[in-house]
Amino acid sequence: MIDDAASRISERVQALVSLYSDPNACLAHLLCDRHEPGSVAYSIVSEDGSVIDLTYAQLREESERFAAALATLGVGTGDRVATLMGKSRMYVVTLLAIWRLGAVHVPLFTAFAPAAIALRLEGSKSKAVICDPVYRDKLEAACVAESANSVRVITTGAADAGAPAYATLLAAAQPGLAAAPRGGEAPCIQIYTSGTTGRPKGVIVPVRAIAGFQAYAEFGHGLRAGDVFWCAADPGWAYGLYFGIIAALSTGVRGILLSGGFTPESTWRTLTEGRVTVFAAAPTVYRALRKSVPPPRESLRLRAASSAGEPLNADINHWAVTALGVPVHDHYGQTETGMLINNHHDPAVASELRAGSMGRAAPGWSVAVLEQNSDVPAPVGTRGRVAVQIASSPFAWFNGYAGDEVRTAEKFSQDGRWYLTGDLAHMDADGYCFFASREDDLIIMAGYRISPQEVEAVLLAHPAVADCAVYAIPDEIRGEALQTSVVLHSGFNATPALAKDLQDWVKSRYAAHAYPRMVHFIDALPRTPSGKVQRFVLKQIAMASSR
Repeated sequence: MIDDAASRISERVQALVSLYSDPNACLAHLLCDRHEPGSVAYSIVSEDGSVIDLTYAQLREESERFAAALATLGVGTGDRVATLMGKSRMYVVTLLAIWRLGAVHVPLFTAFAPAAIALRLEGSKSKAVICDPVYRDKLEAACVAESANSVRVITTGAADAGAPAYATLLAAAQPGLAAAPRGGEAPCIQIYTSGTTGRPKGVIVPVRAIAGFQAYAEFGHGLRAGDVFWCAADPGWAYGLYFGIIAALSTGVRGILLSGGFTPESTWRTLTEGRVTVFAAAPTVYRALRKSVPPPRESLRLRAASSAGEPLNADINHWAVTALGVPVHDHYGQTETGMLINNHHDPAVASELRAGSMGRAAPGWSVAVLEQNSDVPAPVGTRGRVAVQIASSPFAWFNGYAGDEVRTAEKFSQDGRWYLTGDLAHMDADGYCFFASREDDLIIMAGYRISPQEVEAVLLAHPAVADCAVYAIPDEIRGEALQTSVVLHSGFNATPALAKDLQDWVKSRYAAHAYPRMVHFIDALPRTPSGKVQRFVLKQIAMASSR
């Protein structure tokens, strides 16, 4: 029986690889046109709880219209098209229209400040950007900052002198535009991921990567016909885009999109009224739900719950079994790969949950923990570097960062055999992986990956800041809470008003979610004899003061 199951899994992996690697693969067909026209692709839930269903037939017609409209504006195969949009019907239609043209989607997280938006527009050389009215001001500021005024803006609100209206373009266009069959090697997404130094890195996702995304939906989430799937992650980031949008469309199950920001109340309401059967969210969502009043358990229809983006606290599951009726399965992956290691829901690959473990290698991936100073597997139970053996991982697709050979080289072993995740873990004798930490000092807060050096660079641009260090301390809700220690220039006084000004400075010049929750003023940063900042010392001081 075990051999039969392994054979069926292997056959499914190969079938997905063949499907998405085909030289004639057409993404619009694979994600939309092949599905039953009358079935619901997404139920879009508004902030007041009202629901609008989008069928595959509607998605096909509207995306054909909008693709035709984009074509009249000069967008063609291979062009980059950005979105600065909230979760909505227009958002889903826009993505399918981009891919129907054979163009490449550039996601812009709606909380980004103008500088972060400008960097991504300039780095991707985006030809057009579709923008909700609420974000127009910072988009305009971003375009001015990078002299990117040549980018064509389309507004989802009323037309103005600077941008035509989405609704007008859609109404004027005709359906029937043939979808571009670009093949598995063609790019479909250009997404940016923060590293520990320098500028964010551009990751170009080919069509064939979606084989692994669909496999994760099937094996990791255990999606099957009749499910209602809700991934609460924001599609401005990899997990929300890869799995909240693409994985649902690839399987054809009904997905949920909740407009507006997170609240425990709206989450409970959507879970119950939407009759969600499979739910995925960052651990910070579950921690926030735990602090709220849950509905009666019999009102929930959940059979599977998962988390990703940061390590899952074991105590969440003590609560989840009672409140949700199911345990939460921890999953692990990266922007450059998709999901690699999971506590799978599909019975064919499911195994017992082990406290503190993010699971075992997913089908289609060969994962090892390498010694810290050599590219050989570490002994069982020994902390080492999490790595992917490329030759035996049919879902592997990442070839390097756009235009960045130096940081690309850092992600692979010298012989090219291993992809190096940059994370540390240990593996037990049964192949279960236990996350230890980032190999670098990237901060994971509420599911968002934040580079301390990027935040430090923003703070150092403030006229009051002479020196600073950014780090994180454990936080019950967010997993980690961003903090900073700041050395002031002479003539500036350490006051609560200045602390708030520094927080606002980061919010407006980097990202709204990445500001330091606490600002500590100190006389000098602790450093090693070689001049490196000792962040662990600052972290210990901050943790002691918070007790």
